Amino acid sequence: MFYHLEHQPLDKVLPMLIEKTLERGWRAVIQLGSEERLEALDASLWTYSEDSFLPHGTARTGHSSEQPVYLTTGDDTPNGAGVRFLIDGAVAASFSGVTRIVYLFDGNDGEAVAVARGQWKAAKAAGCGLTYWQQSGDGRWEKKA
Repeated sequence: MFYHLEHQPLDKVLPMLIEKTLERGWRAVIQLGSEERLEALDASLWTYSEDSFLPHGTARTGHSSEQPVYLTTGDDTPNGAGVRFLIDGAVAASFSGVTRIVYLFDGNDGEAVAVARGQWKAAKAAGCGLTYWQQSGDGRWEKKA
């Protein structure tokens, strides 16, 4: 699944998608492009909403196998997650090992769009079922492919 962000930032969209993942009883791993971004997301998931937080952990926090949401910069999946989120330029080393891969990218960033196109082609060549969602002006998602 590819999510083309255009009108809302990743920091607003990602928590909603993680909540939906957890509501379905699935575990998630979020793969980020850098340690700095991992640390920032780690902090923001605890405080993204005044009345809620998203339980998660990293290699530093321990208990990796028990985390409902695990943050990493690598392709590890110690929590047995069925869903892998790829953000901030992270790319899939392989398209196996999880039920669903969710690739989020900023449509206003030419480099991010180019990386997403490369990931789309690689996933298609690997025989993955692909869907492409683009954010509309009112923030809703429109299925484009």
